[in-house]
Amino acid sequence: MEELARVSGGDDGAAILGLGPRSAQDISANLALEGSPCAPAHDLYAGVLFDAARLGELARDPRAQFVLSDHVVIISGLWGVLRATDRIPDHRLSMGVNLPATGRLASFWRPHLSEVLDPLARGVVVDCRSGAYSPAWQPRGSSGCTLLRTRVLARRPDGGLRVVSHAAKHTRGLLAGALARALASQQLGPRAQADDIVRVAQGLPEVAQALLADADSAGRRDLTLILA
Repeated sequence: MEELARVSGGDDGAAILGLGPRSAQDISANLALEGSPCAPAHDLYAGVLFDAARLGELARDPRAQFVLSDHVVIISGLWGVLRATDRIPDHRLSMGVNLPATGRLASFWRPHLSEVLDPLARGVVVDCRSGAYSPAWQPRGSSGCTLLRTRVLARRPDGGLRVVSHAAKHTRGLLAGALARALASQQLGPRAQADDIVRVAQGLPEVAQALLADADSAGRRDLTLILA
């Protein structure tokens, strides 16, 4: 927090934080974090993925509180790891940032997140993170956790597959929201298996096909969603 405030107050703060012209004006939020009002993370975070997941809307359902507090994990450049219900102040700091003193945030957070998350990660964990956030935590091969890494592809006119970016975030957000709602309604149990996750993904209108790859040596599996 202290270094973020120092960087944000400098002339090159926006450049270091990778903020464009539109978001650079929001950098002042980083200057008074300790005294700023707080809101639940599910309401504060925005963007393509969070807008598609609609976690704030889900929070109004009393049945969903245990899902948001116990099953939804948000990886953060500033806070490391959050429950969706944790209350935090508004701020601007992506995991992809390299702060002058702290260094690359994903590298800084890796040992801390491993200490916190490794004992909690059991069964199936659905990974909807973008590339900059994935290195901050990966389960150890001996943890007993199966990490489903969500990939989103679209078909080209010739029938081949291509990687998508903007639509990938949207689709991963839809999947995260659908899984949270399935848990809240008990259509999905907390000990769901990978095949159960595939069925939820296959039920998304935007998804034509959901494919599950074999696990690698670390227990990670690719869940590939092919857009309709």
